[in-house]
Amino acid sequence: MKFSTLAQLTELCEERQLRISEVMLEEQAAETGRSAQHEFQKMHEYYQIMKQAVEKGLTEDTTSRSGLTGKDAQRVMSYLSEQESCLGVEACETMAYALAVSEVNASMGRIIATPTAGSCGIIPGVFVRSQQRFQWSDEHMVMGLFSAGAIGFVIANNSFISGAEGGCQAEVGSAIAMAAGAMVELRGGTPAQAIHAVGLALKNSLGLICDPVGGLVEIPCIVRNGFGAVTALAAADMALAGVRSVIPSDEVVHVMLEVGSAMPEKHRETAKGGLAQTPTGKKIMDQLHQQRNGRKI
Repeated sequence: MKFSTLAQLTELCEERQLRISEVMLEEQAAETGRSAQHEFQKMHEYYQIMKQAVEKGLTEDTTSRSGLTGKDAQRVMSYLSEQESCLGVEACETMAYALAVSEVNASMGRIIATPTAGSCGIIPGVFVRSQQRFQWSDEHMVMGLFSAGAIGFVIANNSFISGAEGGCQAEVGSAIAMAAGAMVELRGGTPAQAIHAVGLALKNSLGLICDPVGGLVEIPCIVRNGFGAVTALAAADMALAGVRSVIPSDEVVHVMLEVGSAMPEKHRETAKGGLAQTPTGKKIMDQLHQQRNGRKI
């Protein structure tokens, strides 16, 4: 890739007079030695899987093997059909779509890790609901995924995208930033605005720990996907309105690295701290151990 920072990515866009997605598609093709058409088609296939996961999560039984989670997306949609939501229909349905995909993941369904399985609901939730709302084509959404991919590439190579390394800020935070930046482009914003959205989103996620109850990607992971999708919309709106990330987005990425490196091990996907070690969290873990022993897993 001819860029390693968000600033360099912005400069490339300005030099070539291209959107982030177009630069990323060109760079991806050059990197793999395959045609841009091939790379686009592959991403198109990934997007179909995302849409299928949303549909599955909204219509099928997503109860996880542990029995701890499932069907919350459907509960949100049912709530929406009965009364006016606090968020408003579009944002609330985006949240439900994100929950749906995350629940499909927890119930061993097929998802696309964006950038990880633990944060797999945020980008599909934002993308699929926005596509319906604005009547965008699949081709438009696929280019949005290339934009998100460029942002994720920079974050992954300058900080973390793994909860085990940097806490949930690295997983959910990165996904929020990717969705927010891509959403700005999808709505017609400039590359500079998209990068500001990244900084705004990441700043709001700094310090988020990874504390999975029972060591499973369920509690609090699933609800964080729902909240994350709504946050991505907020960051995109801020950037499109002209709100800037006063701290440059590349510097925010480095702060995430600093914070994640300083985070205690018990708060980095070990289930040794946070919600996992509450009285209820410990009780759930004991119950899971009993279940596993009973099943001779």
